[in-house]
Amino acid sequence: MSEESIARRCLNLAGLFESEVLVELMLRFWKHPLADEIDYRNDLLETANQVLERAVAGIQVIEPLKPEDTNLIAAIWYAESTGVINDEPEQSVEMIKARQKWLDQVRTSIPSCFGELD
Repeated sequence: MSEESIARRCLNLAGLFESEVLVELMLRFWKHPLADEIDYRNDLLETANQVLERAVAGIQVIEPLKPEDTNLIAAIWYAESTGVINDEPEQSVEMIKARQKWLDQVRTSIPSCFGELD
């Protein structure tokens, strides 16, 4: 078994094609309103990568998840949650609600990725 943290292993994975597939599947499965936008998907994965870099540096970004336990799914979720906040002035109320719905669905569908028990 590897002695690397989950965050470090996910950071290594984030640069692979498989992470792009994961983002695509997550957006489509939970019906994200921007799922068809290639630039959005690429930006989301890039931001998730930055989240993982912070976690590897020991910075906690998601409660109650320890930094070293931050995984790629949680990083993608966190990247989108900050995106919703940052993009809010430029978006319609409907778009914000649709993005928030996606966030809620991901977090409640797989709570173990967020250090929560179902």
